[in-house]
Amino acid sequence: MSGQGQATRRERTASAAAPSRRRVLTILGGMAGLPLLLAGDAVRDRTPLVRWRGTALGSPACIVVEHPDAETRRRVLARCAAEIERLEKVFSLYRSDSELVQLNAVGRLANSSHDLKMLLSRCQRFSELSGGAFDVSVQPLWKVYARHFFVNPSLSVGPDRKTIEHALTLVDWQAIDVSSRGIVLGRPRMALTLNGIAQGYLTDRIVDILRDHGCERVFANMGSSEIGLVGSHPDGRPWRIGLADPRAPQEVALTLELADRCVSTSGGYGTPFDAAGRHHHLFDPKTGTSARRHIAVTVIASRTMTADALSTALYVTEPEREAALLAAFPDTLAVVTAPDGSRQQLGEKSPQG
Repeated sequence: MSGQGQATRRERTASAAAPSRRRVLTILGGMAGLPLLLAGDAVRDRTPLVRWRGTALGSPACIVVEHPDAETRRRVLARCAAEIERLEKVFSLYRSDSELVQLNAVGRLANSSHDLKMLLSRCQRFSELSGGAFDVSVQPLWKVYARHFFVNPSLSVGPDRKTIEHALTLVDWQAIDVSSRGIVLGRPRMALTLNGIAQGYLTDRIVDILRDHGCERVFANMGSSEIGLVGSHPDGRPWRIGLADPRAPQEVALTLELADRCVSTSGGYGTPFDAAGRHHHLFDPKTGTSARRHIAVTVIASRTMTADALSTALYVTEPEREAALLAAFPDTLAVVTAPDGSRQQLGEKSPQG
């Protein structure tokens, strides 16, 4: 995945074999969120809900939209599909022709798109506000863990400390230079992953397109852990979103009733490397190990990109930074789940459910 141009065949195989956070959480979201959302869709609907299903950045995606004109619905959903395809060519780690893969391969990109430069600039803000807890340069750590557990799938211990320390020499968000001249990675063999923010960015783009075309009731799910909502459910009630229980992902732990909001969840249970789930994809950039203070963080915000990045940052950041991090984004709520299953609210508004 990262460092595509220099990876060995075994490294490529290990990276491809390891499940992505988005793919696993999409399955969970399909079980926990969609049945709650779609139950009773047709009870009081006068205008039919139209559903689009496809993939976005390597994960199953779903759009549910209401619009009275069939031709407009067809045209706007085609526009959404084209936008997903366009942004795949920018952010995807699964496509050899994407800008991100090219950047990771050679360490620089002169003719980068506005989308990539803008998103990386936003990443730097989240990194600064979180004290480096949010860091898109952790891709070398992913490679180390994916290769280690692919070769030794029955192990419960992680990579040796020397290997982790070497990978950490390549992790530094401040070594990413974004300017009008392009993007440069400041250290050889650095590599980026945008899995903690790109799905949110893509969801916002889809929601904006649908809203601009007069769609007043929208559910956009670009990877299951990121959901953007416009208006309320066509039956007049808020949209109902079920959050999977991180200790029993087939169960619903909390139901949110939301309108004109966005929600994103990060959880180590989404991509466990080992059977016990002690080693997962949400790395602490300071230690090179998986963060373990929480088992799930859900953020509700006005924009999905904000919710996506904050859910990742709050999962990793120190407790003393949490309040200031949330305060930088007004009207934002976080629900954090501790390893014992207890939940705590961070922010001013309480979720429903």
